Amino acid sequence: MPESRTGLTYAANAERDYNKALEEFKAHNWLQAQALFREVKRKYAYSRYAPLAELRIADADFEQDKLGEAIRGYKQFVHDHRSLNAEVAYARSRIAEAQYNQISDSVLLPTSEERDQVATLESFRELKSYLQDYPDAKESAHICDLLEKVTIKLVGHELSVARFYLAKNNFDATIGRVQYALRNFTADLTCRHTPSAPLAAGEPSALRTEFGLLPDALLLLGETYLKMHRWDDARTAFNTLVKRYPESALVFQANNFLEFMKARGV
Repeated sequence: MPESRTGLTYAANAERDYNKALEEFKAHNWLQAQALFREVKRKYAYSRYAPLAELRIADADFEQDKLGEAIRGYKQFVHDHRSLNAEVAYARSRIAEAQYNQISDSVLLPTSEERDQVATLESFRELKSYLQDYPDAKESAHICDLLEKVTIKLVGHELSVARFYLAKNNFDATIGRVQYALRNFTADLTCRHTPSAPLAAGEPSALRTEFGLLPDALLLLGETYLKMHRWDDARTAFNTLVKRYPESALVFQANNFLEFMKARGV
């Protein structure tokens, strides 16, 4: 005889079976846990434990590094249960983290050669979108950390490519890559790790965390403008570095370039 779908018995049985599956999950018996969670979904589709079981199935895929399957599961959950605000926020945070985990170490390494950046860019967009929608969620601090890491790698990659062009005396391409990185990957970041340490207005958090990147970009711009004899632009880049990042080790080089320009009367 089918179990009743009304009353305390149905709810109690749903909770009992969910908790049984959860015990297997906590014991890292992923396949057994998933099988039990699927039974919860089937038998107690009208209980509050059915959508929770869906999340745990995706979680088990995530824990097994089946990231593609996990992402599909979380996305399906978001599509089917939009009214469950807290659970949707959690699912979206896991989508963002899973996409970050799909980025291979080789893609994240700076290089003078072009690499396929599709996975990295997708991760950047997903992480950024999550923080825009859930700036104060429980998972936001962790997602912010991942966003900063991705941003640092993307900007670092662009600067590496820019240096490659500079070595080839392709000055316009050098400037274009630096400006592209700063325009597309740093302008809108608003990560806040603690309320006591908010960002200044417009400050790119990822570059504040990885202190060298923005000074590196400014120094590279200044050097390129020097080679192009665009003296005012070079002076602006070097002075900006010195004034905004006085503790950077690159200030010494920027001051040397400024003294060189002064001595040349340019």
